[in-house]
Amino acid sequence: MSLRNKIIIAGVGESDIGKVPEMTGLGLNAQACKRALDDAGLTLKDVDGVLTAYTMTEPYFMLGTVVAEYLGIQPRYCASVAVGGGSPAVMLKHAAEAVLAGHCDTVLVCAGENRATGQSRDSAVAALTIVGHPYFENPYGPLIPGFYAMIARRYMHEFGTTREQMAAVAVNGRNHALRHPNAHMTKPITAEDVLNSKPIAEPLNILDCCLISDAAGAFVVTRADRAPDLANAPAYLLGIGEFHTHEHLIAAPSLTEFGCRQSGEAAYAMAGLGPSDVEFAQLYDCFTIVPIIEMEELGLAERGEGGERFLRGDTAIEGSLPINTDGGLLSHAQAGAGGGIFGIVEATRQLRGDQGDRQVKKHDVALVHNEGGILSSNCTMLLGSEAR
Repeated sequence: MSLRNKIIIAGVGESDIGKVPEMTGLGLNAQACKRALDDAGLTLKDVDGVLTAYTMTEPYFMLGTVVAEYLGIQPRYCASVAVGGGSPAVMLKHAAEAVLAGHCDTVLVCAGENRATGQSRDSAVAALTIVGHPYFENPYGPLIPGFYAMIARRYMHEFGTTREQMAAVAVNGRNHALRHPNAHMTKPITAEDVLNSKPIAEPLNILDCCLISDAAGAFVVTRADRAPDLANAPAYLLGIGEFHTHEHLIAAPSLTEFGCRQSGEAAYAMAGLGPSDVEFAQLYDCFTIVPIIEMEELGLAERGEGGERFLRGDTAIEGSLPINTDGGLLSHAQAGAGGGIFGIVEATRQLRGDQGDRQVKKHDVALVHNEGGILSSNCTMLLGSEAR
């Protein structure tokens, strides 16, 4: 089923970001939802569908219905989606399909939690084991940074990606976050700062790793024919695709090829577009090696050339292919499954063309990519400022 031009993101919002000790995870989600609905010119009375992800800071199992209960609504379509960082993009796809199938008219999608202040240091470290195979990986003590470090080292070996190029990814994100009024990190960094920062899992240092934030984001999904009635210009869903290659790294078919290519091909085919049509991109960047891999698999750079594009400044807001214009997970915010949602929020805002000194020059077609697990679940979308 093609979703092209039939579905829009009607409004977007994000909570306060950083360390927000006065708010619970549910409170952050509610704040983001209210801001997304306000952005669309809608109210909770208009919502008949709710999708959200999961929480690791609060004791809720059926988070979708918990969020609906917290908001005081009774939707006819509701679910919780657990695909790690890929959850927001996958939720967009599921929401779009539900709307077109007639299961609901207006779906409120949210994700995020109070990761910075809602859990102890020990529980935060324990959470880093969640993606390891309980029988064949976790007994040896690997953490999420260690898994991505193995990928980084192998990618460097096969394609020549350098530490300097990976450091440029972190600097690119931080430079963009400095222009964002709601970013978690607002202190400038240099490539030398990244290379000399605290080692975490060789070759990754702490500035190669994403943030731990209190943060939530939300967006509203509905039919494209409702666009004239909205408070702000929507983003049109041009194409979307997902692909899942494995759950545990021990079962991954490769350490250098993942499902980004397949999810991207599906999104491009639905949209009738190709990589050359993409004007800016929001790529999942939990570690500095990841957007380089995604960039290359999605056709935005040749194999082995993604890192060089970051290093020479192509990915800056003023560059030929701006990437992560809000700062990404490395500098804007990362809160569990909520990390990927901020790329959708940012792309929608950029497509409107009103982002001031961080506005990209060309803003008609955006690519957003979310990944979950250890590059195991991938979802790619193409969004447009108008139907195409």
